[in-house]
Order: sequence, then C-alpha cells, then structure tokens
Amino acid sequence: MSDTARGTSRRYGTRPTMKDVAARAGVGLKTVSRVVNGEPGVTPDTERRVQEAITSLGFRRNDSARILRKGRTASIGLVLEDLADPFYGPLSRAVEEVARSHGALLINGSSAEDPAREQELALALCARRVDGLVVIPAGDDHRYLEPEIAAGIATVFVDRPAGRIDADVVLSDNFGGAQDAVAHLIAHGHRRIGFIGDQPRIHTARERLRGYRTAMAAAGLPVDDSWVSLGPTDPERVRGAATDMLDSPEPVTALFAGNNRVTVTVVRVLGERPRQVALVGFDDFELADLVQPAITVVAQDAARLGRTAAQLLFRRLEGVDDPPRRVDIPTRLIARGSGELRPAGS
Repeated sequence: MSDTARGTSRRYGTRPTMKDVAARAGVGLKTVSRVVNGEPGVTPDTERRVQEAITSLGFRRNDSARILRKGRTASIGLVLEDLADPFYGPLSRAVEEVARSHGALLINGSSAEDPAREQELALALCARRVDGLVVIPAGDDHRYLEPEIAAGIATVFVDRPAGRIDADVVLSDNFGGAQDAVAHLIAHGHRRIGFIGDQPRIHTARERLRGYRTAMAAAGLPVDDSWVSLGPTDPERVRGAATDMLDSPEPVTALFAGNNRVTVTVVRVLGERPRQVALVGFDDFELADLVQPAITVVAQDAARLGRTAAQLLFRRLEGVDDPPRRVDIPTRLIARGSGELRPAGS
C-alpha cells in the first residue's frame, strides 16, 4: 500500500534521519552510527537489520558536520559565461575530471556575461563553503573576492584575467592567434580585411582586435574604421556589421570573425551572396569542416584551459603558496578552405 493510500503524504525536502533508521531497526542511535561509518562492535544480525532499514527508508549519510570538522567540503565552484556555449563544454568537463581525480565535486553556474550575476554566483558558492573557485570573469573588478581568498578559498581565473586583484590565470594566446589569422588572409592576397568582434570591455575581444591591427600594420596595410565592428554577438548586430562591410563602395574581400558565435552568423550571411569572400574564425565549432567551403579557424584548446586552471587550483589547495601565475596556452590555425580563398580577380 502506498503512503498516499495509508493517508500520509510525502514531504519533499525532508530526509530520513539516523533516528528514523534506529526506530525502524529497533536499535540505538550509536549502533546506527557505527554501521553507517563502518565501525566495529555490531553483530552481523544487527548490521543486517540496520542496512535493511537504511534501504527501506532511503537514508543517506549527512556529511555536513564531518566535513565542517575537517574544514574542507571536497567541492569546488566553476563560474562560466554561458553554459550553452559549445566552447565551455570541454572546458567544464576538464575541470570536472581534475576535481574528480582529487575526490571533489564540481558545482557550476552561468553569469550570462553579467558582472553583477557573476559576483552573486561566486559569493553564493563561497557561502556554500566550496574549497575553491574557477572563474571565467564577466566583470573587471574582482576585489569582492578578496575577503574570500583571505579566508582560504583558492581562486583561479581562466580565459580572461581577474580585474584589480592578483590571482592565478590561464589564458589562450588571443593576440597571437588573431595575428596568425590575419597574416594568413594577407598571405592569400587580401588587403581589405574586416574584423567583427565581441564587446570591447571583454579582454579576449580587445586582444584579438590588437592582434588584427598588429598584423595589418606589420604588412604595411591601413585599417579603415568601417572595417572594424565590436559589440554584442547577437545575430542581428553581426549581420548588420558584415553587410555594411561587404556592401560599402570599397568592400572588404575577407572577414576575420572574433568568436564562434560571430563566425556562425557570418557564414549565414556569406551563404546568401553569390561572390565568395574569405573568412577565418576565432574558435572552432561543430560542423565547421562540413560547410562549403569548410571554415578556416583559429582553434583554442578549451580542455587544456580547463585542465590547467583546475590543476593550479588544486596546487593551491595542497598548500603551494608561490606568487600568482599566468599560464598562456597556444592556439592553432586550421586551414580548411574559407581562409584560403583569394580576392576576386586576383
């Protein structure tokens, strides 16, 4: 007969206690505690009855008190920009694998590129007594974490540096990768190259713009203001920027897209046009090798970023107290076809 049929209702959020187990098994609390913690001094028959009661009630040991006595929760927090962004999938998985190898649980959440939400989420994780944080920052002022770090919460930043505090950080070579992308287009005959990037307050967007300008300057090429567009990566804004660059009196012959979301929109824009335009995107993305022409990209090693950040975090948790480190992870240009198209008539 179900609980409902007996006239009782289940109270969700109320879990069975050791007292409930003791009552069901007909033993004392100390006996239940010994069975739950694997301690000696319990007869086989009594242990069997206690285990049957545990199974029947669905009892799970509450480790909170034991954890607090140790001063560690065996958990870490990961603050991402957007859980739905494919770039963060392998990064998150790599952090989780390192945490698991250290017997720790990963708790993650998304800041949605909102500095206030990032702070709220990071402090909520700290309030839940995580041992450490891996943060992909949305904001540029992380002094709010200083009391938490001083209290012993290890913190590592990844993909973008911390703002206004010194902390470990793991970065991709955004500047060098952008340089490689633009130099690749120049080597294939392009002189009018447009850049569509993310919002200028974001470190990665600024570094990729700097790489673009440096490559153009190194080749002795001017950059017209109309060839550069930074802003939100929503499709409408990106489509408008690409259309303006391609339909101007002196149209660009190639585009450098500042991240995977920009690249996907640009691919759609170019697919609607009869004239082929060269394209290199920063970040690889799913099916990039299957469109025609396949998309040339600057690929980041997202898994290595996450793994390196997590390893730094656990070094800190193990007592390493050297000065904050910066680790730069190289990027890789993958030529697939779109970046090798030459300007029309060349």
